[in-house]
Amino acid sequence: MNQCHNLTFALRVGMLTRNVVKAFHFAQIRRISTNARPLASSVYTDPKQAENPAISTTPRNITEEQRTALDAALRVDQAGEVAANWIYMGQHAVLGQDPKTGALIQEMWDQEKKHLTVMNKLQMQHRVRPTLLTDVAKVAGFGLGAVTALMGREAAMACTEAVETVIGEHYDDQLKEMESLPEDHPSVPLLRDVIREFRDDELEHLDIAVDNFSQRAPAHAFLSSVIGAGCKVAIELCKRI
Repeated sequence: MNQCHNLTFALRVGMLTRNVVKAFHFAQIRRISTNARPLASSVYTDPKQAENPAISTTPRNITEEQRTALDAALRVDQAGEVAANWIYMGQHAVLGQDPKTGALIQEMWDQEKKHLTVMNKLQMQHRVRPTLLTDVAKVAGFGLGAVTALMGREAAMACTEAVETVIGEHYDDQLKEMESLPEDHPSVPLLRDVIREFRDDELEHLDIAVDNFSQRAPAHAFLSSVIGAGCKVAIELCKRI
C-alpha cells in the first residue's frame, strides 16, 4: 500500500514539475512573441493578396528531403486544425448554453476556424495531400471534446490544456525544423510567421484553460497524460498516412 501511495505521489510530483517547466518555457516564448506582431495569416484571408507569390507559389529549389519534411509538416498541421475544430465543436455541443464557458469555447473555436481556413490554403498552395485520417480526426476530436465536457467544465478545460500544450510544442519544434528551408522563396518566411502566430494562439488557449481551473479537473494528471499521449500518436500517424 505504501509503495502504491509513494508511486502515485511521485507521478503527481513529476507531472507538476513537467508542467512548471513547460509553463516557464512557453512564458519565455510569449515574452519574445508579443511585441505587436502583425498577423501573418491575414495575407491568406485578404482577397487583394491573391496574386502574391508568397501565398500562390511553392519553393522548387529544395531537396527531396526538404520537400518531404514540408509535406509532412503541413499535412499534420492541417489535420491538427481539423481535430481542434471538432474538439471545440464537441465541447460547445455540451457546454454551449453555459454563459461563461460557452463564450470561452466559442472564442477559441472561432480562432481555430481561422487556423483551418489558412491551413487549407497552405495545403493547396504547397500541393500537399491531406491525411487519409481526416474523418478519423473529426470523429475522435468531437468525441474527445464531448466526453470531457460531459465530465464537467474543469475537465473540458483540462482537455484544452493538454491538447494545446502538445500543439504548442509541436509548432515550436516545426519552427526549428523550418530553419533549413531556403530564404530566397517568399513563401518560406511567411510560412514561418504563420506557424509562429498559430503557436502563440494555441499558447493563449492554454492560458485560458489554466485560468479557468483546468488543473482542478478530477484525475487531472492522468487525464492530461492520456490526452497528451494520444495527440502525440496522432501527430506521428498523420505525418505518414
